[in-house]
Amino acid sequence: MTVITTKDGAEIYFKDWGPKDAQPIMFHHGWPLSADDWDAQMLYFLQHGYRVVAHDRRGHGRSSQIDTGHDMDHYAADASAVAEHLDLRNAVHIGHSTGGGEVARYVARFGQPQGRVAKAVLVSAVPPLMVKTADNPGGTDISVFDGFRSALAANRAAFFLDVASGPFYGFNRPGAQVSDAVVRNWWRQGMMGSALAHHAGIKAFSETDQTEDLKAISVPTLVLQGDDDQIVPYADASLLQVKLLQNGTLKIYPGFPHGMLTTHAAVLNPDLLAFVRG
Repeated sequence: MTVITTKDGAEIYFKDWGPKDAQPIMFHHGWPLSADDWDAQMLYFLQHGYRVVAHDRRGHGRSSQIDTGHDMDHYAADASAVAEHLDLRNAVHIGHSTGGGEVARYVARFGQPQGRVAKAVLVSAVPPLMVKTADNPGGTDISVFDGFRSALAANRAAFFLDVASGPFYGFNRPGAQVSDAVVRNWWRQGMMGSALAHHAGIKAFSETDQTEDLKAISVPTLVLQGDDDQIVPYADASLLQVKLLQNGTLKIYPGFPHGMLTTHAAVLNPDLLAFVRG
């Protein structure tokens, strides 16, 4: 079966490819996407002999459109349910954007205590906290996220096109090589999911303080981000993450966008492989 049911009734879809006795790599996708966003990485690592696993977050992709639990605690618990169901051990967990927050909470609260995690990777990830507060003056003003919510509620299909064709992949930059196929695939994944889950997910990825999660992570953790990330400003994300982690390594890619795992997979994939093997 490629679906598990959580304790609160959410049906979580997952992919599990490759030799079951190989080291597992579990991928955690960003908002508002699905496990399909990891196609380039899953095929790459599968070809290098790894077991690759990815799931659709609750309310996203092929998972059920449950109306509750759209918060980082449930995201991490759902990921843990998949890892426990498949009995993943010595695993490397790689998360992009919101999925990076999911990885941080999963590793801190489930993966390390259960002894299941070998390493972690945070790519263009949202921790420690996106929204601007008195304690996080470099964050993004709440009005930006309110704007996301308003645009999603007014016309989700148009909003998703705007995000994918604009800042997510840096396609709004002068001279950018725009891929209509990439835009369509982003939109396809987003529209598969639940408007409710996506609306609630904005609060989850922007207002969840994960400072303590990062401090609790002791396994080797690779932090990757582009310095032209228009979605998650790197100065308030990766630069802070590596300071909070006990065993973190930082790599900044000049000019790379938020969605660099897609636009620059040929660069990112070998770097990920080197870390996994190292």
